[in-house]
Amino acid sequence: MLTRDVARLAYVATDGTPRGIPIAFTWNGTQLVMCTTQNAPKLPALRRDPVVALTIDTEVHPPTMLLVRGTAELDVVDGIPEEYLQMNGTYTMTPEQRVGWEAEVRSLYDGMVRIVVTPTWAKLIDFETTLPSAVEELVLERERRQRA
Repeated sequence: MLTRDVARLAYVATDGTPRGIPIAFTWNGTQLVMCTTQNAPKLPALRRDPVVALTIDTEVHPPTMLLVRGTAELDVVDGIPEEYLQMNGTYTMTPEQRVGWEAEVRSLYDGMVRIVVTPTWAKLIDFETTLPSAVEELVLERERRQRA
């Protein structure tokens, strides 16, 4: 799941309402790293309240979902973070398209912000060996009814 291209990042916006956005990410072995523009609307919200949740999932049946909770740290960097180039390297591009894309990125961004999330909780749901807790409850309830 940690090799997928996109996660869904959930946070509380500055107006107090929830947000859930798709965002490219990479896993460095201990943290999820995302990159964004220095003027992204999510940054003031993450500075105010860095507690986040992420979902990484598949589009096949049965779905597999990795649910993560953690705290975001913001790291302003000059230039383009290597993680940004890595996380966008899995999209299908010809070598020529890749050169053009990278040139466009380098011409657009003087710097970026790395959003680094250290997980404090995680759960993998695959609907074969693990289920959402509410579904687990229903399965146990059904088993109790069948035994009665």
